[in-house]
Amino acid sequence: MQITKAIFPVAGLGTRFLPATKAQPKEMLPVVDKPLIQYAVEEAYAAGIREMIFVTGRHKRPIEDHFDTAFELEYELEQAGKLELLRTVQSIKPDDMECVFVRQPKSLGLGHAVLCGERLVRGEPFAVLLADDLMVGEPPVLQQMVEQFAALKSSILAVQEVPAEHTRRYGIVAGNTVSERLVNVQRIVEKPAPDAAPSRLGVAGRYILTPAVFDQIRAQPRGVGGEIQLTDGIAGLLASERVYAYCYEGKRYDCGSKEGFLEANVELALRHPQIGPGFAAYLRTLTPQIAD
Repeated sequence: MQITKAIFPVAGLGTRFLPATKAQPKEMLPVVDKPLIQYAVEEAYAAGIREMIFVTGRHKRPIEDHFDTAFELEYELEQAGKLELLRTVQSIKPDDMECVFVRQPKSLGLGHAVLCGERLVRGEPFAVLLADDLMVGEPPVLQQMVEQFAALKSSILAVQEVPAEHTRRYGIVAGNTVSERLVNVQRIVEKPAPDAAPSRLGVAGRYILTPAVFDQIRAQPRGVGGEIQLTDGIAGLLASERVYAYCYEGKRYDCGSKEGFLEANVELALRHPQIGPGFAAYLRTLTPQIAD
C-alpha cells in the first residue's frame, strides 16, 4: 500500500528559541531561505505523499498562511517581471498537494498530537515528520523509508547511533539485526538513562506507522513527563505487529537546539548554489578568530 498521508505535529511552543518564537512558530524559523516546516513538507512530497496533515495549536496561523496562495504577492511579482521569484513562491504548494489543519486542544505530548490526526488518516498507514529534525539525504530520508515499507508492510522508525550520554534525549530501540540498515525491533524505551538504555540506536524524527498504533497510544498511561508518548504506543504495537528500525543514509540536524539550528544554517548555506561560494570565502576569513 502506498503512503499518501503525513502528519506534522507543529503545536509546540518552541520555548528553547525564545524570544524569537514569542510571536512566530518555531517551525517557521528559516534555515538559509526556507522555513523548517517547508523542508519537512518537501521531503514528504518527494516520497510521494500528497496529503499533508498539520496538527497545530494557538499562534500557528503563519504555517497555514505559508502554504496558502498569496494572490497579492504573486500579482506584484508578476507585474514586476520577477518571474523566478514568482515560480519560487508558487512551488511552495504544488497543485496536487493538499494541506489539512487540525488543532491539538491541549499540549499533551507527541502521542496525543498524532492521535489528533487519526480521523484524517482514515485507517491507512501514514508518515510522521518532526520539523525540528531537518533531514538531508539522497534519496530523501522519508523516500528511503517508503521504499522499505513497500517491501516490509510494517511500521518503520528512522534511527541513528547516538552517544551514550545522549540517550536521555531519544526513544531508544533494540532488537535483532535483519540487514546492515534494518533491525527488527524487540524493545523501545523513551529517554532512558545511559545505564538503562537497551542500545545506542536513537529514533530520529521520521516514522511510518500502521493505523493500529492509534489504539495502542490510547491504551497507554501517561509516560515520561506526564505526557502521552508516541514511543509508548509503538512499544504496545510490538505485541501484535513487527516494527523495524531503519538506519537511514543521510544527516540529521537537531534544529530543536540552537547549536543544531546554527549548524544546519551554516552547512546548507555552503551547499546553496547562489550564496555558497561567497559564504565559504567569508567563513575562511573567520578562521583565525575561531582558532583564538
